[in-house]
Amino acid sequence: MAKVNPEFAAELMKYGVGDFNACFNCGNCTATCSLSTSDSSFPREMIRYTTLGLENEIKSSLKPWECYYCGECSKECPRQANPGELMMSLRRWLTAQYDWTGLSGLLYRSLTFTVVALLMVAAGVLLFARSANFDPDTLLHTGHRFEMLTIATVFLVIFVPNLLRMWYFSIVKSGVKAPVKSYFTALSELFVHMFTQKRARDCDEKDNFRWLEHLVLVFAYLSLLFTTVFLNWFGTGSLFVIVLGYVESFLIFVITIHFVSGRIKRNKALNTFSQPSDWLFVIWLLLMGLTAFMVRLFIDLNLLENHIWMYIIHLTVLAQWALIIVPFGKWTHFLYRSFGLYFARIKAMQKPA
Repeated sequence: MAKVNPEFAAELMKYGVGDFNACFNCGNCTATCSLSTSDSSFPREMIRYTTLGLENEIKSSLKPWECYYCGECSKECPRQANPGELMMSLRRWLTAQYDWTGLSGLLYRSLTFTVVALLMVAAGVLLFARSANFDPDTLLHTGHRFEMLTIATVFLVIFVPNLLRMWYFSIVKSGVKAPVKSYFTALSELFVHMFTQKRARDCDEKDNFRWLEHLVLVFAYLSLLFTTVFLNWFGTGSLFVIVLGYVESFLIFVITIHFVSGRIKRNKALNTFSQPSDWLFVIWLLLMGLTAFMVRLFIDLNLLENHIWMYIIHLTVLAQWALIIVPFGKWTHFLYRSFGLYFARIKAMQKPA
């Protein structure tokens, strides 16, 4: 028997959703959505689950991750119930459910907690820099080791357990009986969506530029991560690596500037109801690209030793990004969406009853 939570609507409000109760089931959202089929009333099914407070059904569903927020459903809604924003809020709520630490939920629900967390990380970086007597070599060396250690720790301690929880909610508790072989067969689905976000292009055929921007941003971000961590961009003398890093950080800066501009202008449905987590993600990504570019430029101009504050700013942004935004903020949507589509493919391959 389904368990109904009458307080769920109030809980979801804390994750940014508007008045979804304005929905009177006209079906316009389902009629306009390209993801809707004769077997799947998308997104009306999720609206119904939310209205009834069917938490377990929502937790086991992967449909919120299939939505790329093209905005057509909200545009066609005669009651301004904004089903697209509801799906976005469900993704935030699901992120909090997957997170075994509980920190994602706190960060999404409380701007004060988020600000305090960012300030604590900044204070930690400053205390470390002071303990190192603001020595450039020590700071650069430790910063490089911090990146490598943080990547491994976040992946093993946060993401692996959270993805296992996601798998348990969506596959095990749903009673899916998929053969082991399907987990390997469906891997192509995981990598295709993780690196190309193909569904975004299929979902929003009128705006392929948005898809292209996201594609370039994903590759620029992942490439800069590889260049900085594994090719030691700040410590290398290789001209190829140096130029590569400049190009990657420049692309990140330019694209995120465009994203920030869109959120300020609210020129698309996706930008209409921006939450603090949305601003935090895009602004810190912009700062990551800008400060990384400036640090390398200061190194090449032999200015960093006398202007170590530039690296301290970058290290602060990096630490806040790595310790708060990546494991507990909107960055995780990139990961959960990819695995959501992967698990959806596995569900589709389950053994017939």
